[in-house]
Amino acid sequence: MPKLSANLSFLYLDKPMLDRFAAAKRDGFEAVEYMFPYLYPKEELVAALKENGLQQALHNLPPGDWDKGDRGIAVDPSRAAEFREGVGRAVEYATALRCPQVNCLAGIPRKGDDAATQRKSLVENLRYAAAALADAGVKLLVEPINDKDMPGFWLNRTEQAIDLIDEVGSDNLFVQYDFYHQSRMAGELAATFRRYKDRIAHVQIADNPGRNEPGTGEINYPFLFDLLDREGYSGWVGCEYKPATETSAGLGWASAYLGKQS
Repeated sequence: MPKLSANLSFLYLDKPMLDRFAAAKRDGFEAVEYMFPYLYPKEELVAALKENGLQQALHNLPPGDWDKGDRGIAVDPSRAAEFREGVGRAVEYATALRCPQVNCLAGIPRKGDDAATQRKSLVENLRYAAAALADAGVKLLVEPINDKDMPGFWLNRTEQAIDLIDEVGSDNLFVQYDFYHQSRMAGELAATFRRYKDRIAHVQIADNPGRNEPGTGEINYPFLFDLLDREGYSGWVGCEYKPATETSAGLGWASAYLGKQS
């Protein structure tokens, strides 16, 4: 049975961020994740988790300036110092929130850098982050993101992520596997998960097309949830989708799972 985590960067958007924790708990979630915690004091987030009896499943490294188009900076060699400073902030937040894993968005390469320069920057930054996070007892993840939703993003395919991880050479670097992104890039959802299951530390879901909740598109999530159980996946399954109407009203698909995860 999947352990569902509510991604608060996508769900309950009609509520202020710190009110989304209680909404997730009311709906039966036992964990939350969100892209970036850094706009909020650590103490406020810790209090929201504690008050609602929730676990923090995941957050990302600082992405650079999101509002100006940054989608991660690890691929940019001119921002290595900024990246390392961000790793330090991520360690602080992950430690305070007792968050077991942090995702690194590779980024969109700057103009003028050739492929070798981009890859060298990314590999060196991931080696640094993997080591720093390992010292803090936190896993580092990388996520392939489809090139339709995020044109120009450096990392698009699961196989590409595996090659990157092999080059980094750290035992503290894993794949964040999003069935939606895999569906948009290559399909083969079950076969790809089976092939790389030992390298996958976190799973995320949304249906395709539309990136709405499971049951609104073509992805057979009941089959995939059974697959996760059969293959022994014990991590969280992050609900990173855009509700077709309102979050709580659209959770019928999850009624067999929510509140039954203990």
